[in-house]
This record gives sequence, C-alpha cells and structure tokens, in this order.
Amino acid sequence: MTSSSTSIEELLLTADRLVAGDHLGATTVGRHRGASLALRTALELAVDRTLDAAVPGLGSSATRAKMLCLRCYAEAKTARRANAVWSHLCLGCHYHQYEIGPTHSQVRAWRAEVGELVQELTI
Repeated sequence: MTSSSTSIEELLLTADRLVAGDHLGATTVGRHRGASLALRTALELAVDRTLDAAVPGLGSSATRAKMLCLRCYAEAKTARRANAVWSHLCLGCHYHQYEIGPTHSQVRAWRAEVGELVQELTI
C-alpha cells in the first residue's frame, strides 16, 4: 500500500500519465503495468476509506477479505464491480513470462472503471 500522503487523485493522475506515455524511459508494457499498479492502489485506498468509515480498523484487513466485506457496506453492484476490476488489476500488475501484459485498451477501461468506483465509494 502507499503512504497516506499520496491521494487517490494523484494515483489516478499517475496512471493517466503512464498510459499517455509521459515516461519515455519505460517500455510500453512497463508503463501499462505501472498504471495498473497505480489504479489498483487507488481502488484499495477507496475501499479502505469506505470500510474504515463503516467499521474503524476494518481497513487494515487483507485486501481479499476487504473485497468480501465491501458488499456489506456498499451497494452489491459496486462491490462486485470493485472485486472484478481489482482482480484484473492484480493480474495486470504482475509479470508472467508467458503473457504479454495488459494492453492500452485494457488499462484505459480499467482506468474508467476505477474512476467511477472511486466516486461511488467516496460519496
């Protein structure tokens, strides 16, 4: 996880910059993986804040457990969407020798979904 001084908005902006190619020293796949990590972290922070507001201390649980708990403190549809995109982002963050990594269109779709989820969870 990231320090509390890094905001969700900063993470989303970092993801946008990586996908746009602003960091020319990195490969395209590297930028997409970095954007996936920034998006996953932003989503995790939004989930943490939602759960901590409902039950103080719940945000310190394992992320998989938090995703299961989220359906009790957010709309079921929102919780399902958060869990689904979080799972995709986890796969997109990790290097596997036999995979080509996330594509530009996948990362853009994840960015849109995470942006919507962050708004829904922080209302």
